[in-house]
Amino acid sequence: MKISKVAATNARRLFGLCQSGGRLDDSKLRLVVSRLIESKPREYLAVLSALQRLTRLELERRKVTVESAVDLDEPTRQRIVADLTAQYGADLVVQYQITPELIGGLRIRVGNDVLDGSVQGRLDRLAAAF
Repeated sequence: MKISKVAATNARRLFGLCQSGGRLDDSKLRLVVSRLIESKPREYLAVLSALQRLTRLELERRKVTVESAVDLDEPTRQRIVADLTAQYGADLVVQYQITPELIGGLRIRVGNDVLDGSVQGRLDRLAAAF
């Protein structure tokens, strides 16, 4: 569905109203969506579609994948989460994966950011330098 500029702008404004302290507030989002469905303004389906896209992007931005070559012990996991929370804020959803191809180290993905401290990543960068 092609979304008009007006609908996209309205969705961004509504999405901004759904945030408190720089974080998405679920209760505000539910209230905005229910009021939008009740009132049914012009192009409300396009606004809902754009609002859904913005919400999905925000949730993906809060998703963290930590890849390591071996299983991490609990103190290491807690330290990683504490460091990521300090850098990216609270309410992160952390998922751990074991990827033996990394050889050693960690690869951390936070939304679109990739922090690659793995041995395989270093070897790849070294090979690309030659």
